Amino acid sequence: MSEKTAIQVQEQQNQVPDIVPGFGSKSALELAIKAANVLAKSTLVPKEYRGNIANCIIALNMSNRMNADPLMVMQNLYIVHGKPGWSSQFLISTFNTSGKFSALRYEWVGDEGKDSWGCRAWAVEKATGEKLTGATVTIDLAKKEGWYGKDGSKWQTMPQQMLMYRAASWFIRAYAPELAMGMHTADEIYDTIDLTKDDYEIMVEQEIKENANKETIDVEPPVEDKPKEKRQEKPRQGKQQTVFEEGPGF
Repeated sequence: MSEKTAIQVQEQQNQVPDIVPGFGSKSALELAIKAANVLAKSTLVPKEYRGNIANCIIALNMSNRMNADPLMVMQNLYIVHGKPGWSSQFLISTFNTSGKFSALRYEWVGDEGKDSWGCRAWAVEKATGEKLTGATVTIDLAKKEGWYGKDGSKWQTMPQQMLMYRAASWFIRAYAPELAMGMHTADEIYDTIDLTKDDYEIMVEQEIKENANKETIDVEPPVEDKPKEKRQEKPRQGKQQTVFEEGPGF
């Protein structure tokens, strides 16, 4: 064995594989917890991750599986009515940079301004050279599914963009579901979940309770006549104010 070959063998033996934050091993989990602690203290991450180490660990795991930057994942993963969903731009960007397909393109059908107007996404699979075409999304479909008429719906103000976003998300879940990781886009979740007036009132009431329980308030005690049996008791020092760590039970 030559001296050069011996050195190469020794270097290979000394190489230690990089530990990736995740759930694969004890070392990986410990590294994920350390990284999550740093992210949870940052003011640049969305509020769902601030002070929430568990959410940060999940975001780190997802970013490793997607080979994406953790902060980018956090900034593009939205919680809509308790369900996580990607931003449409992020999902399209992930697809275009995956290296498995050409960039997404769109074919338009129908007449603009009419219910028949719509589009479908397509791309070429690089391994086979085959052109793949997704399902067609139209304004008529959006109206029948109830997306178009929802309060605050973007389908009425930016229909062209919404048609492209929906056609892209359907295409990606059909031909590259591993990129979406089984999740819908935030727009899709918003379009498919209905909340009644009672649901909104319950959510507001719960938020009030949670915020009340998190605050520490100094309250001056009311001035009242002390009961006769307590008038002879000596006042204790340092008890002029009462601190409530928990809010009242509503």
